[in-house]
This record gives sequence, C-alpha cells and structure tokens, in this order.
Amino acid sequence: MLDQIIPFLTASILLTFSPGPDIIYVLVRSMAYGAKQGFITALGLVSGILIHTSLVAFGVSAIIKQSENIFLIIKIFGAVYLLYLAWQVYKSNPDIAFTSEGLNKRNSFSIFRKGFIMNVLNPKVGIFFLAFFPGFLWDPKANTVLQFYILGLLFMLQALLIFSLVAVLSDKISKYIKSHPKSGLFLKWMQIVIFILIAGLILL
Repeated sequence: MLDQIIPFLTASILLTFSPGPDIIYVLVRSMAYGAKQGFITALGLVSGILIHTSLVAFGVSAIIKQSENIFLIIKIFGAVYLLYLAWQVYKSNPDIAFTSEGLNKRNSFSIFRKGFIMNVLNPKVGIFFLAFFPGFLWDPKANTVLQFYILGLLFMLQALLIFSLVAVLSDKISKYIKSHPKSGLFLKWMQIVIFILIAGLILL
C-alpha cells in the first residue's frame, strides 16, 4: 500500500502547486479579503473533490468522458458560473472591499459555496481524477471504491494544506498592496480578469 501512497502524494503535491484555477482563485481571494476568506475558499474547493472522487469511484466520470455533449454542457455551466462571479465582482464597490463593512458582507457559507460550486462545475477535475487515480490503486482485485475514497481524501488533505499556505502568504503580500492608493480597484479588476481567464480555460 505504502509503495503506491508515497508516489501518489508526491505527484499530488506537485500537481497542486502547479498553476491552475483553484490555487489562483485562493491566491486572489486571500489577497483581496485576507487569509481567513482564502482558507474558507480552500475548504469549499477541496470539498468539491469529494464529488469528483465519488463520480470516479462509481464510474460516472467514465460516462461523462464518453459523451461529448454531457461534457460540453458541464463545461458551459462551469464557465457561465465563473462569468457570473466576475459580474458580481464588477458590480461591487472596490472602496469598501477592505473595510469591516465589506468583509462582513461576505459570510463564510457564501464563500465556501462559491469555492465548492467552482470546483464541482469544472469537469476537467473529474476527468483528471479518472486518468490519475486508477494508476495508484494498490490492489485492483480488492474494494476499488474504498481505495478511490482513500486516495481522494489524501488528495484533499494535501490540497487543503497547500491552499492554506498560499492563503497565508498571499495575505502577507496583500498588506503591502493595500497600503497603496487604488489597491481596491486593482484587486477588483484582478479578480474579474482571473474569473474570465479560468472560464476560458475550462471551455478550451
């Protein structure tokens, strides 16, 4: 078992550190609203992995992969949701982004939900798991569903630790940015651009 788990964790850590929609989203949220909101965002994103793990474990992802129409529909939903988030940021007032009023308006559940939906509506995560996880099953003749969930939970744990580290470091960097005029406007448009870019990545 360990001879599969160790290389799995090594590969997972390298993949999580690589630039992608989730880690970029945590970085941007933390820079804009602090480490706490970045951590809650990370919890939402990581929780979405449970859905993808379940789909892989029970074979639904294989069906999605075989149907281009279903895959396209899920990609469109994911991209539309991200564009909706970009629109919400666009409508917000950057001048109150860092005040207690601005922070209090963003409750923890709402932040968690956005991260969760963003991860779930990215079909490439499920397809990636479908390609990645089977190679690390330590006993294909045993209960594969249980093995998939163990791998999924390990992936979630390392991703949460890395995302939390990113949230803390981003928060430190943002303190310097926030001390300068127009920083709220800068971070507002930074979020908008990131959401649009991630939507484009999902579609392409």
